[in-house]
Amino acid sequence: MTDSTRTMHSTEFPLIGAHWPVVPESYPAKVLGLLFQLEQSQWLSPERLRERQFGQIARLLAHAAGTVPFYRDRLDALDLTSPEALSPERWHDVPILSRRDIQHGGTALYSTGIPKDHGRTSEISTGGSTGQPVKVRCTGLTELYWRAFALRDHCWHRRDLSQQLAAIRYTSNPSAQPPDGETLSNWGSATRGIIQTGPGALLSVKSDVEQQAQWLKRRNPAYLMCYPTCALALARLFAERRETVSQLREIRTFGEIVEPNVRQAWQEAWGVPVVDVYSTGEVGYVALQCPEHEHYHVQSENVLVEILDEQNRPCSPGEIGRVVITTLHNFAMPLIRYEIGDYAEVGERCPCGRSLPVLNRILGRQRNMLLLPDGRRRWPSLEHVEGDRDTNLPPIGQMQVVQKTREEIEVNLVAARALSTDEESVLMTHLTQALGDSFRIDFNYVTHIPRSPSGKFEDFRCEIPHTPDRSDGAPVEQTAE
Repeated sequence: MTDSTRTMHSTEFPLIGAHWPVVPESYPAKVLGLLFQLEQSQWLSPERLRERQFGQIARLLAHAAGTVPFYRDRLDALDLTSPEALSPERWHDVPILSRRDIQHGGTALYSTGIPKDHGRTSEISTGGSTGQPVKVRCTGLTELYWRAFALRDHCWHRRDLSQQLAAIRYTSNPSAQPPDGETLSNWGSATRGIIQTGPGALLSVKSDVEQQAQWLKRRNPAYLMCYPTCALALARLFAERRETVSQLREIRTFGEIVEPNVRQAWQEAWGVPVVDVYSTGEVGYVALQCPEHEHYHVQSENVLVEILDEQNRPCSPGEIGRVVITTLHNFAMPLIRYEIGDYAEVGERCPCGRSLPVLNRILGRQRNMLLLPDGRRRWPSLEHVEGDRDTNLPPIGQMQVVQKTREEIEVNLVAARALSTDEESVLMTHLTQALGDSFRIDFNYVTHIPRSPSGKFEDFRCEIPHTPDRSDGAPVEQTAE
């Protein structure tokens, strides 16, 4: 970290006479104290890290069994509320929590005895990208941890916080609309009042790519934070025009899957690193990209992450499975073995030396999986279609593949003109290679493909209703290609 990241606003820490070094007030001191501990815990042995996790989980289980109506029957019979009784083996006896459980459970999932020193409660509603929106209650303590992990991300990637951060994302703020967006005095709530930063800038993702490009050139930030598909469209536009953002040092992405071709496009257009983050509205930070590699480290000090196969067995490195998360510090609404709806690939231990578990890739939601006619599911390889697009296909502004039935695929295209028969044939060949030859593919020309209410874009979506909780028995292919 640069010196600027250790400098605090003296006006926000008004201890008379102590202008430098600044003495933080209680809340910033708590965040920085957590950050100090995180700098140590990342190097613990895997065994010691797991021991610390289960020590915290035992306390969470005891709280849930005693104050959360939903968990009383689930946990009392298991007798796992003491550190001595809890073990990784017995942990698998705890039932998995589904999104449907949360929806149907309602207030029965709320604690009736939240510790007073956990702070005020608030409610978060997910965007419902799975078609099953949920509401989660949080506390001031969960926000405290969120800020500490945001600072860890800055530390890991050695960002110069004195520079400007520009963000293109979903916002309902009318002042963030194009062409000028909103000018901010700092980088936002994660650092505000704790660390002095440079200015920030915010533009609504509902602006078009031309507006975003012009805004980005005017702002000329050191750091750009946006959705991967947004950054890809900008990279292609800048590469086509042979333009650049002279001050840009790093692209920070969130909210969508980062495909390999996307990283390549950014590197070719701007020559800067890409740093992704895996987070969810329900639990906050799940995994951060390693500062030395492209894979992700699970934030084990705040979440226990399990990657399970269809028989609920832990996946081995290289295998793809369902993401199941336990939040360690949300005592307002504990999420215990919560199947969040994502899939990820387990990685080997990282050569960087950190013991935090590794996820090689985040593959996204179940609704982003292709359903084959025989009932199997697999991940469509659309990145290969995207990768060949510049050389073998005519210019396409935007493309989205939507599975309508087990045999029917609709491809929405935003293009300056309709493709010729030969051009459609080329695109059909690439799509058939990516999806398989068992589908009828129809092209649908549109002027715009909207993002979700939360600003995300899905390049593939399956509209065939899923039977809840995998009771349809459809197997998942373990190869993502």
